[in-house]
Amino acid sequence: MKELIRTNDPVFISYLKHRLREEGIEPFELDSHTSIVEGSLGILPRRIMVADEEFGSAQKILDDAKES
Repeated sequence: MKELIRTNDPVFISYLKHRLREEGIEPFELDSHTSIVEGSLGILPRRIMVADEEFGSAQKILDDAKES
C-alpha cells in the first residue's frame, strides 16, 4: 500500500474516492476514526491509500481531481 494523499477536506476525499472507484481502483481510507475521536473538527488529516501496482494510475487521477 502507498499513501496517495493526506488531507482533512472531507468533500475532496469523497470526490477522489469516487473517481478512483470509477477507474477500478479501490481506495483505502485510514485515520477516519481518529478524526471522529478528536471531535470531527477536521484537524487531523485522513489518508487515502492505494495498492502499490495502482499507484501510478491513482496519481494521475489525483492530479486531474486537483485541477477540477
